[in-house]
Amino acid sequence: MKKRNIIIIAAVAVLAVVAAVVALTGSRKSTFEQDYHIEDTSTITRIFLADKQGNDVLLTKVGDSLWMVDNTYEANQPVVDMLLETLHDMRIRQQVNRAAVPTIIKDLSARAIKVEVYQRKPFINWFGGRLQLFTRERLAVTYYVGRETQDMMASYMFREGDKVPCVIHIPGFRGFLTPRFVTDPLKWRSHCIVDLDVRAIQRVELEIPAMEEESFAVVNNGDGFDLEWPVGQRRAEGFDTARVARLLASFTWLNFDEFASIVPNSNADSCISGTPRTILRVTDTAGRTREMKSYIKYTNPADLAAVGNSGSYELFDINRLYAVIDNTDTVLIQYHVFDNIMQPGSYFMGGSRTLYDQ
Repeated sequence: MKKRNIIIIAAVAVLAVVAAVVALTGSRKSTFEQDYHIEDTSTITRIFLADKQGNDVLLTKVGDSLWMVDNTYEANQPVVDMLLETLHDMRIRQQVNRAAVPTIIKDLSARAIKVEVYQRKPFINWFGGRLQLFTRERLAVTYYVGRETQDMMASYMFREGDKVPCVIHIPGFRGFLTPRFVTDPLKWRSHCIVDLDVRAIQRVELEIPAMEEESFAVVNNGDGFDLEWPVGQRRAEGFDTARVARLLASFTWLNFDEFASIVPNSNADSCISGTPRTILRVTDTAGRTREMKSYIKYTNPADLAAVGNSGSYELFDINRLYAVIDNTDTVLIQYHVFDNIMQPGSYFMGGSRTLYDQ
């Protein structure tokens, strides 16, 4: 009899818990406006994007805030932040009307971008989040992002599990959302070349092939920095400390402009086939070295052979150069960003000669 009473009490307790859960979940209105977007983007751990042309990219969160591209390259954080904001802010403007559903579904099937969003979510989430158990990463939602609407103010999207596509927008934003879901890995990668505090720099070396006597290095001696000029031959005395300080400060968040392969009609292959204009090497106190070779960006490389004057303004881009980072990525850099770096050794001794004199 006593055992039977215990079983009855346990059964009643279980039913009470189930009833409470049903009451709590049932009390929340489930509407598209509430659940189409992702309310807590801090729980997102991975985002996979793929298009119909065979392009795809995986964005993965490492630690609290660092994002990686295809588990290899550091991501461009502002671009990732925009995607996260889009997932949080997007709302349904309307469902696609019944007559247009077949057309929109056909269009989505032909060219939609598939977006898989993974989150760390608890298997048990009771009492308004006060009881959460068995948290793990899982696929939270899959979207299919289509083309823009006729008024250019929204995009067609279909969420896996829904019956019809929807017109999705961000209230107050003028524009459509499709361009924010990019499948080209290069457009997600960080443009940072070096990001070092001055105290983390061990050595900066600039080799100038056309002016070997002007190649130099700035070396951390433990108490400050020495200037070697020409590089590796002697320690220079009386160098301009202000100019060297500006040089070293340039390596905090030093970025390139764009990947060359993204630029239309790029002539990078022709321009980087010759001798580099400069070779920059930056080594940190942990012994890691980053190398960047720069090359003049000619407007039309074929003209150079005919004219033979590399100093002609008509022949080269006066704003940007090509650069090859670690013999891997060809990018574009801006002169004004590197003005404190790409100078001859005599410049740091107080001289007026510049790299443009070569």
